[in-house]
Amino acid sequence: MRQKAFIIAFLAVLPASSHDVITTKITFNREIIRIIQARCASCHKPGGSSFPLLTYDEARPWAKAIQEEVLERRMPPWGAIKGFGDFRNDQALTPEQMELVADWVEGGAPEGEPGDLPQPAKPAPASAAEKMGAALTLSGDTNLLRPMVLAGIFPKKVDPKATFQVTAELPDGRIEPLLWLQPFKPAYAHVFWFRTPLRLPRGTAIRGIPAGAAIVLLPGQ
Repeated sequence: MRQKAFIIAFLAVLPASSHDVITTKITFNREIIRIIQARCASCHKPGGSSFPLLTYDEARPWAKAIQEEVLERRMPPWGAIKGFGDFRNDQALTPEQMELVADWVEGGAPEGEPGDLPQPAKPAPASAAEKMGAALTLSGDTNLLRPMVLAGIFPKKVDPKATFQVTAELPDGRIEPLLWLQPFKPAYAHVFWFRTPLRLPRGTAIRGIPAGAAIVLLPGQ
């Protein structure tokens, strides 16, 4: 009985047959690869931090798993709550992209035509803010002793599963949301670059950093 159950479980994870019924016009070569290039390729590439997904043969065996991870918002591992801070490097999929992935998988995960494949994505050049090395590391609530243009924020030291909101309280009383992690995972230890750098005057209070944690403020121009 156990042997039979093992065989059934083994067959369930095998790649689907090439004779799967195709019920969607969405294909890997036209829609899905472009989503992967835009949102997933920084990790899922040869030599990356996870298994590659840049070809149909690489992605097809993982189709069901990709759908589940995407719909549960576990992948891409972005980490910040949407609407609390505005980040230009937001890797989270849009609802439209999530729907495309789900429809592709449920429709048989077709490959598509070779001529629909895009050119390989080129790495984006680093911005002026990313090239700058100066930074301000904070532990606990802190008042800024000098003004700064805040280009990005990096959770340098945070306990796994910690949940917290970091805000900037300006001297005039205005509150700027900076970053909301819920819950924190090691995969979220990357820079969150603001779409528009924030000008924080002297005396701005940075609030919400948990005890024992360290957050790095990265300045821009």
